[in-house]
Amino acid sequence: MKIEKLLLSPVAALLLLVILIIGGCHTKRKDINKVLDTAVKKDLPTRPNILWLVTEDMGPYIPAFGDSTIVTPNLSRLAAEGVVYPNMFSTSGVCAPSRAAIIMGMYPSGIGANHMRTTSYTEVTGLPKYGAVPPHEARMVSELLRMEGYYCTNNYKEDYQFQAPKTGWDESSEYAHWRNKAENQPFFSIVNFTETHESGLFEPYGFREIETRNYHLGDRSYKWENFGASHAKNRMTEGETPVHLPKDTKFDIPPYLPDTPKVRRDMWKLYNNIAEMDKQVGAVLKQLEEDGLLENTIIFFYGDHGGPLPREKRLIYDSGLNTPLIVRFPNKQLAGIRNDELLSFVDFAPTLLSLIGVEPPSYMQGQAFLGKYESVSEREYIHAAADRFDGFTDAIRAVRDSRFKYIRNYRPEQEYYLPVAYREKIPAMQELLRLRDEGKLNEAQSQWFRKSKPKEELFDCAVDPYELNNLAENPQYQEKLKELRTEMDRWLKEIGDVPNQPEKELIAKLWNGSKTQPVTVEPQISILNGEVSISSHTDGASIGYKIVGSDGKIPNFWSIYQKPFEIRENDKVISQTYRIGFIPSKAVEK
Repeated sequence: MKIEKLLLSPVAALLLLVILIIGGCHTKRKDINKVLDTAVKKDLPTRPNILWLVTEDMGPYIPAFGDSTIVTPNLSRLAAEGVVYPNMFSTSGVCAPSRAAIIMGMYPSGIGANHMRTTSYTEVTGLPKYGAVPPHEARMVSELLRMEGYYCTNNYKEDYQFQAPKTGWDESSEYAHWRNKAENQPFFSIVNFTETHESGLFEPYGFREIETRNYHLGDRSYKWENFGASHAKNRMTEGETPVHLPKDTKFDIPPYLPDTPKVRRDMWKLYNNIAEMDKQVGAVLKQLEEDGLLENTIIFFYGDHGGPLPREKRLIYDSGLNTPLIVRFPNKQLAGIRNDELLSFVDFAPTLLSLIGVEPPSYMQGQAFLGKYESVSEREYIHAAADRFDGFTDAIRAVRDSRFKYIRNYRPEQEYYLPVAYREKIPAMQELLRLRDEGKLNEAQSQWFRKSKPKEELFDCAVDPYELNNLAENPQYQEKLKELRTEMDRWLKEIGDVPNQPEKELIAKLWNGSKTQPVTVEPQISILNGEVSISSHTDGASIGYKIVGSDGKIPNFWSIYQKPFEIRENDKVISQTYRIGFIPSKAVEK
């Protein structure tokens, strides 16, 4: 949908209404464009603000996506005023690889970002700490926006499977906020909400921040009382927990979970956490309206992957990959549209650039679905991968079209279930294990605990949304199996993914054969007649700098060097270089 054609003329609005009536509000991009082609041109801001509202471990558990268990007034408002995308899929069933895909526009399994926790569990794996190493020309999309003059903030979770370079954000902290930008400067801001994380299902009741932190964003005079390490002290009993729905609510329990009191309690927690998150979304939207920026801002709401429950998070069934996406445009343009096209997290970065009129770089593996450079055709397939989770390794790849999911298991001799200790803190997981040991799980619930896996799996997600009936050996589906098998081979080759490659070999590849993590070469600063030039011998290095005036005051954040600049006679320059996956250089002053 071309953003420069979002306001509809009366004729276009009538045509859109006809399409919605015929299609039952399930509208493809091509149908929307038929209407938009007849619409009166309406210019958005040439450089709109972009706000991403990101929650964790979030399946389609909200009214806008068909689940009316819990009331979410703020998200429902966003959906009513925006476009709903029910077919958004993460590239992994867990947060860090998925966030790498979002921020880079690249598949994590192709850049060394797919093993969950590359700087942890080294005693178990025997591996050194390492980070993903994308191609030398690759940049975080936030850095690319900074280079276009945007004020970029992240509050406050990063978790990209690499250390973010200091050039990546103007500010990334618990106080980061668009309110700290320069006057009239456009912004790109991410606000992360932690309420819906799987740890919110633990006993005691998860790790809520008792203070609703989003009311204090941007207020540097506010003093945190319960931040950081004190989270552990901030666990709540159920008696202290805000209750947004009765505990005796009747839930639709997915067939892969047993219907027991503990599971129902976890379902209650899940929805209760969503309601708390919705309140925080409302707080941020209120700030945007108070600042008079709502109608100059394109708002995205999404989760960082699918749901938090057992057999959801970490797995690459739809329950682990599918997450809601809502996009609200200024002045409620295209309000109430439902767009069913397939979307992947790798599409976010190119779409972000396209929305501000910048052509996405060729290294990005996603395709823009909005803006000036939106792709000509809709996506045919989404792809996903699962490798190591904490101390346990598997190797699984998936490809899905609009209906069918193909899964290839590279370790068929290994059972599906991985005994991840963190997940086993969830009462529903403990209940599954208890009933497994007692032999009381039914066939659907037992599948996850099989001692081996088929090499290939094929599911018809339209009739089997929980992916329980493997069709890979059914003669009626051999053509579809062949199609998706071929597409997976093509994708793996294109992104350079080698499934089941020993992680030690992967690290050697990322480090170009070195046994130690590469280091970014220190910057070289040249000052001639007050003009500063900075360079680095590391290919693709991002160069950050700060100008220190005669008063000795050092700026808080690093500017990105793009071309020579002038300084005053008594000014000094501090510079540091970064490349994603490398150790940053030492800072140099001149």
